[in-house]
Amino acid sequence: MDSVKTVTRLKGPLCQQFLLFAIWWSSFQEVVAFQTPPEVRYIYAKSESGSPPTTGLFEPIEISPAVFPHYPISGDPLPPMYPFYPTTYDPVLTGRCPVNFSVISSISEKTAADCSQPLAAIVGNVICCPQLSSLLHVFQGFYSTNSSNLVLEDAVADDCFKDIISILASRGANSSLPAICSANSTNLTGGSCPVKDVATFEKTVNTSKLLEACTTVDQLKECCRPICQPAIMEAAVQISGLQSVMTDNKNAAGALSSVDTVNDCKSVVYSWLSRKLPFDTANSVFRMLSACKVNKVCPLNFTKPTEVIEACRNVAAPSPSCCSSLNTYIVGLQRQMLITNRQAIICSTVFGSMLQKAGVMTNVYELCDVDLKDFSVQAYGQEVAGCLLRSFPADLVYDNSTGFSFTCDLSDNIVAPWPSSSSVTSLSLCAPEMSLPALPTSETLHNMGCRHLWLDHVVTILLFFVLSIALY
Repeated sequence: MDSVKTVTRLKGPLCQQFLLFAIWWSSFQEVVAFQTPPEVRYIYAKSESGSPPTTGLFEPIEISPAVFPHYPISGDPLPPMYPFYPTTYDPVLTGRCPVNFSVISSISEKTAADCSQPLAAIVGNVICCPQLSSLLHVFQGFYSTNSSNLVLEDAVADDCFKDIISILASRGANSSLPAICSANSTNLTGGSCPVKDVATFEKTVNTSKLLEACTTVDQLKECCRPICQPAIMEAAVQISGLQSVMTDNKNAAGALSSVDTVNDCKSVVYSWLSRKLPFDTANSVFRMLSACKVNKVCPLNFTKPTEVIEACRNVAAPSPSCCSSLNTYIVGLQRQMLITNRQAIICSTVFGSMLQKAGVMTNVYELCDVDLKDFSVQAYGQEVAGCLLRSFPADLVYDNSTGFSFTCDLSDNIVAPWPSSSSVTSLSLCAPEMSLPALPTSETLHNMGCRHLWLDHVVTILLFFVLSIALY
């Protein structure tokens, strides 16, 4: 958040409506020819040695707070950064995992790049951990192709998991991935799921329906009108043997106790899909399903904003003390991780609701020039300070001369949305459920809060033009 903006801030109801429409329209930008080319950011980082792999309960899209990069909260920039060139070497394997890893080398290389040594933690929630989860699903299905089982035995799973982490580290990935992504060899065993063999699975599940639903996943529809996700859940519930428990409203406690079993069975369903789909197709499907999940939740860790509440509770106009405390608090958020544009909307709403519940009723985002991109990691030393990732799955790209790069979206100065109420339960980022902004009438054009009348007309024309494209 710069004290002086180089771009005129848009104010007023029309501009707020246009912001909402722009967010909705971002879901369609990859299929419409008329679009602004995305910005590519280059990240340079010092090489660091990762700690040995540890174990933990696997939840691929969660990141342990202990591995967040911590920096002192101050106005000073981060330490100087240098290009990171991953060192590759021949991995030392256990010799007890009977798999030809070269067959899935393309997925392994992608995972190693997405989980590069210096960046794994800050891109873990959106890029690294979903890709590691997908690799494990693909590996589980690949391992089982020559057997009647869909899972690995405990001892073999432990050896294969160690080999996977060793191979990734040898290709430049952070060796602490098990800790960063809460990954464990039990991901490959099926856990408590009672069905682990192909024959029983195919007798229990409507495999034709499952395969039809998940062979291809429409990235513009799956997150809001899912087809593959419910098919996977239905198959998992069926093989868990807990269908009656999950559908019996009178046995809520039993339903809650069965969640772990159903989740373990979902891993078995992923394994079966990995046997049937080409590896790259399976990886694409699994990454898209992860994106649907991560974009529903704000991954940032919000501490109690006591100083912000005290400084901003009674302000009604720009206040240096309020904006200073707010800026300092958000600098702390900027040290955590890169997030997507949709996550940023949720995060800004969650934080705004926290302030509202504590008595801060004025839109301090507007008063203090808080943008959506201010909730994500800042690219210090670069020409543009903030970056939000696309809501669709993306990968880090490595170049020998420039280091790692990724595509930023919504990188312009879009004001963070202030929640309309203290509740965020009704927040929806799905186009069909969002009410599109109404086009302004001739009466309202003269009282919209934007500084220049010509801008009102430009926005109206642009809305009409973009709506025409969408409907076409």
